[in-house]
Amino acid sequence: MIVFITGGAKNGKSSLAQDLAVSLSKGGTHYYIATMIPSDDEDLERIRLHREDRAGMGFETVECGRNILSCLSHVDPSGSFLLDSATALLLNELFPDPTSCRMDVDAAYRCGDDLVQFAKSVGNIVIVSDYIYSDAERYDEVTETYRKCLAAIDRKLAAVSDTVLEVSAGNIFAHKGGLPA
Repeated sequence: MIVFITGGAKNGKSSLAQDLAVSLSKGGTHYYIATMIPSDDEDLERIRLHREDRAGMGFETVECGRNILSCLSHVDPSGSFLLDSATALLLNELFPDPTSCRMDVDAAYRCGDDLVQFAKSVGNIVIVSDYIYSDAERYDEVTETYRKCLAAIDRKLAAVSDTVLEVSAGNIFAHKGGLPA
């Protein structure tokens, strides 16, 4: 089963995703695919809080900030997976040199295709992404490109997912399929 979860920041996506991934594992192996490559203290604090939230849940953490398909050689594909998040993975792929604003726009297409291939290669997966592209605000060219690339990836993931959920202010809305038991 492929479950795609989207929504705004700090709305409960990760907590829901953790619970679903554990439930889908049915007591088997479950992996947390961590995609964030920290760049500052705020990122490190966010990672600390996510680790704290999933403590005791039995996740095996796999760090994979780029080239998501490479982590398949380090896991049992029949396991259950939580990939958190497509947003961070895209950022890492688009900006391979974090000291530069030069984008590798082709990376966005590869990232989306690789995420779909990864999702189809494993037993069960819950993928988290941030809904950052719906406001009417106009941003600089780099930010707009990032938002458009993430929207394209999210559409690809939603198309192949069995279930598409949106979390907003702690409320869960099913846009495709239903909330897995």
